[in-house]
Amino acid sequence: MLDPTSWSGILFSYVRALGWSIVAAVGFAFGVGIALKVFDWLSTDIDEWEEIKKGNIGVALIFISLILMVGLLIYKVV
Repeated sequence: MLDPTSWSGILFSYVRALGWSIVAAVGFAFGVGIALKVFDWLSTDIDEWEEIKKGNIGVALIFISLILMVGLLIYKVV
């Protein structure tokens, strides 16, 4: 175990934090992508992306809440 007050210990902590940041970013990207795709499959009656392009704020808010909830779940796991 490295001494956390030495330069090598500090550098190791920085590298480890950077690694976890990359893992969290990749996990968040995959999680949001999968969640949006599943939501798209479940709601076959409406084309959400076309509604967002038209300016439908309600559909945009649903997508925002979905992204935030998936992000919070991934944050708790990672």
